[in-house]
Amino acid sequence: MKPFSIAIAAVILLIASTAFSQTLTPPAISLQTFNTTLSSPVGIYHCGDNRLFVLEQSQADIEILDTNGTYIGTFLDLTGLVTTGGERGLLGLAFHPDYQNNGYFFVNYTNTIGSTVVARYQVSANPNIANSASATIILTIAQPYTNHNGGHIAFGPDGYLYIGMGDGGSAGDPGGRGQNPLERLGKMLRIDIDNGLPYTIPPSNPFFGQSDTLPEIWSLGLRNPWKFSFDRQTGDLWIGDVGQGTQEEIDFEPAGSPGGKNWGWKCYEGNFAYSTGGCQPLAFYDFPVQIHTHAQGYCSITGGVVYRGLSFPSLNGLYFFVDYCQGQIMSLFPNGSGGFTESNMFNTGAGVVAFGESSNGEVYVVKNTNTIYKLVDTCPFYPTISSNGNGDLESVTGTSYWWYRDGVIIPGATQSTYTPTQAGSYYVRVSNGTCTRQSNAVSWIIVGGIGGCTYGNATNYNAEAEVDDGSCLFSVNCDCPADLNVDGVITVADLLLFIGVFGTDCN
Repeated sequence: MKPFSIAIAAVILLIASTAFSQTLTPPAISLQTFNTTLSSPVGIYHCGDNRLFVLEQSQADIEILDTNGTYIGTFLDLTGLVTTGGERGLLGLAFHPDYQNNGYFFVNYTNTIGSTVVARYQVSANPNIANSASATIILTIAQPYTNHNGGHIAFGPDGYLYIGMGDGGSAGDPGGRGQNPLERLGKMLRIDIDNGLPYTIPPSNPFFGQSDTLPEIWSLGLRNPWKFSFDRQTGDLWIGDVGQGTQEEIDFEPAGSPGGKNWGWKCYEGNFAYSTGGCQPLAFYDFPVQIHTHAQGYCSITGGVVYRGLSFPSLNGLYFFVDYCQGQIMSLFPNGSGGFTESNMFNTGAGVVAFGESSNGEVYVVKNTNTIYKLVDTCPFYPTISSNGNGDLESVTGTSYWWYRDGVIIPGATQSTYTPTQAGSYYVRVSNGTCTRQSNAVSWIIVGGIGGCTYGNATNYNAEAEVDDGSCLFSVNCDCPADLNVDGVITVADLLLFIGVFGTDCN
């Protein structure tokens, strides 16, 4: 009985090991130092090409880096126009969606009397130098205190300029500005800068035409929205709103929202009542998708971005954010039930003030140590599968493989190639010895069962083949590849032959 027991134990161990190994490795990140030469960086942006533009809050200028982090030069210097210190300074930058043609960009800064200014500038004939004489003031908003200036600006997928405004400062919103519909402070504003100067109100703004609410207002009840962003793929809006004394929050507004949300401040801080005197019933307000308490070490949330880059597919769709004090980069990802799953990603330490994106969607992290980092995947291994022309599907090189059809594992299919015997959607999970990742999916269509080349004008045409396995070869001198039945003309008969082989499903 002893050998039999050992055999059974070995089988159980093998099954357990196989099941464990095919489990996908969760995404993991690290930070690579990108640049350490700038002073007080507080934001990083792109204009649609390979350059990166960095705001220097206290220096009141915009510097340019190339894709290697090498310094190019100063794009615009606003020294003399800007009040700095504390939460003041040069705080926001947004390039016009049509920047490549019109050269317009917008900045947000606190002027010499402490008011928020949003101004438009234009690039000069030199693409690395702005025309400092091209300023047009778009908006000026008086600030009663020196803190809670907000400052971030961004163009939404609708082409309108969004402006994040803090509640005006001090503590506890003493002026009640967050809930005052006739104040721009404590709001997200949305304006049209393309149809009239200094701007016009989009008719689709939620309070357009109303006399009891300023028409620029897109949403209310923000305390200090320190960085917001639009998901470049979905258009969803993410806002990091700094809390008062106990709660830090992430607000989420899906693409297509009509606006008009009220995020609660100062009636509510996060999900908790703060000062509800004179406030509306609870159901009147909109609440964050994620909160963190100061008891967890949080003190000031820094809103982030959704990764949509090409370099690290395993990070696709993750929203990254961090807290200035707590220092742990976190991610949020849809859980399939209308909410989000949060994960700890990387402990970067205190002092992160901004996230930014390059034109191709790679993510950068800015710290108050004058350091800019690039966010990277710790295991950049991404298997792909395709037909090898011999009736097989083949994966890139790995150490272990587990093939799936229609989401179900195929018993015994553990080699780098697999020969489909049934129609379906195939993919493979591959381990490279460090992590396990899932490949792209390939739809395999089987009409009959005989693989081979089905094109009548191919040099290796197989008259019995009913499944095109990708092996068709055509002569360089082929007169007309579209003449599938080789009758000398292209007609409906060729189309019917094509549909008979491939069907009408583009996938």
